[in-house]
Amino acid sequence: MISRYSKKLRTLEAKGRLRKMIPLQHEGGRVRYEGRTLLNLCSNDYLGLGHDTALRQVFFQDLDSAECDEWGFAAASSRLLTGDNPLAHRLESEIRRAYGSEAVLLFNSGYHANIGILPALFGKGDLILSDKLNHASIHDGLVLSRAAHKRYRHGDYEQLHALLTRYREEYDQVVIVAESVFSMDGDEADLSCLLALKHEFDVRIYLDEAHGVGLYGENGLGKAEEKGVLQEIDFLVGTFGKALASVGAFVCCSMEIKNYLVNHSRSLIFTTGLPPVTLNWNHFVFKKMLTMCQERKQLSRISWQLRDALEGRGIPTRGSTNIVPIIIGKDSTALNLAEQMQEVGYLVLPIRPPTVPEGTARFRFSICADMLWQDIEDLPEQIDFMLKGV
Repeated sequence: MISRYSKKLRTLEAKGRLRKMIPLQHEGGRVRYEGRTLLNLCSNDYLGLGHDTALRQVFFQDLDSAECDEWGFAAASSRLLTGDNPLAHRLESEIRRAYGSEAVLLFNSGYHANIGILPALFGKGDLILSDKLNHASIHDGLVLSRAAHKRYRHGDYEQLHALLTRYREEYDQVVIVAESVFSMDGDEADLSCLLALKHEFDVRIYLDEAHGVGLYGENGLGKAEEKGVLQEIDFLVGTFGKALASVGAFVCCSMEIKNYLVNHSRSLIFTTGLPPVTLNWNHFVFKKMLTMCQERKQLSRISWQLRDALEGRGIPTRGSTNIVPIIIGKDSTALNLAEQMQEVGYLVLPIRPPTVPEGTARFRFSICADMLWQDIEDLPEQIDFMLKGV
């Protein structure tokens, strides 16, 4: 007898949506996959720090003379028991100074942050308004919260205004939740519009900068820095797991909110703290990121070169960042074209529902600062040829 789980797996496979783990051997910005060396166009290592061997050597050069506790591989407890560490407080202080924030609190990942902060701060009598294309972790945070929540159409600030006009007076607290850079479309939230709504309706802004930290602003602090509105964001969430080539996350907030989260955020309270070696690396790489102006310029330059070359061949793209999506449409077509891309030297994995809406399976080219234009200059021609064969 076939179990219900097997039936569901077969259904996914028939739709071209069955997901599998793919072990890869990384060689700089390339990977070894099925006997071939491919340019990795799926990475979130936006600044190229993850495979910077020279940077790692600098980081580890003081290991022999350092205190062993500062390089431990486990916290072995939650921060509220015995898993706290001076290194965590040092990192929080470094981030706080950079952002000019009153307080900063670390989380183990962006997922931990979003499922921990929203349910802790917003409950019965509150309303959360979330962009429909926000990350799954934000959606899960909405579900875990006891607050009422509504999702507005992606980037539709007229609808958001209408929702606020209709519902604002019915709720004690209202918070608008958005990503600064949307990970599947590569487009940006209109921060000026969100802040205008904040002041008009007396609401709070929760901004997830997962794909903004490291890449935007003079110091790489994200879109809020680039737009000059850091101090107007009530809850700014950043991660170490993308441009900063590590693991962990943080929220910039008031001291009152930090203290409240320490006492109410379940994903913080009931999770083992980050290991000392990770806290050390995060501190090291965060300071390095602040100085990487040239890398940010290089990334912007080649991302726009790619967009211009694609659109010059009549291949439309979405967004305006280093995330360059091309909509394919059918899941099966995206799968087949991804295999063809791999045959000509590019690791491209198709993005399919439910990660993206039905009928919008796509390639999501993730451009990184350590790439050269020569690495990707043939990409538009290859894609054009393949799309014409569909």
